[in-house]
Amino acid sequence: MAQRWQPEFEQLVDEHQSMVFSLAWRMTGDRGLAEEVAQDVFLELDRHMERIESPEHALNWLRRVAMSRSADALRRQRVRGVDLWIEIEDKHGAPIEERQSPLETRLEQLLSTLPEAQRAALVLRYQEDMTPEEIAATVEAPVATVKSNLHRGLKLLRAKATTHLKEYIREL
Repeated sequence: MAQRWQPEFEQLVDEHQSMVFSLAWRMTGDRGLAEEVAQDVFLELDRHMERIESPEHALNWLRRVAMSRSADALRRQRVRGVDLWIEIEDKHGAPIEERQSPLETRLEQLLSTLPEAQRAALVLRYQEDMTPEEIAATVEAPVATVKSNLHRGLKLLRAKATTHLKEYIREL
């Protein structure tokens, strides 16, 4: 008889806390709100530990719940737009020395202005390196919808980048 996987809560938190926080931060654009979301995700994990069947199941469960709780938090906060992102970053953002570059900061700002479904698809695809099929399972949407959100999200992000990142674009 196969032995049931017995996860250690503390080990799961240690292994996945940065991923959960990063997903929440990229989805909400608010460091403080992302910390709250991550805390809620791990509180929920603690309540559901007996249902976690494997390390892969734990990872997928955490991704799905982090994305869902981030979307819930956004709906509650109604955080939208570049101007709000800048205001939030001034209050809750990482210290200037922790930021990678001005371009990365601007790209994060533009990402935050995308519709929620497109932003979720792009974050999972390019941050978590997930396939469209894996994203579909995580966000509980059809694969065709995920592919459409990826396509539309990239198209919209490129259009916004062309308009808002002129100082970083060289004429060929």
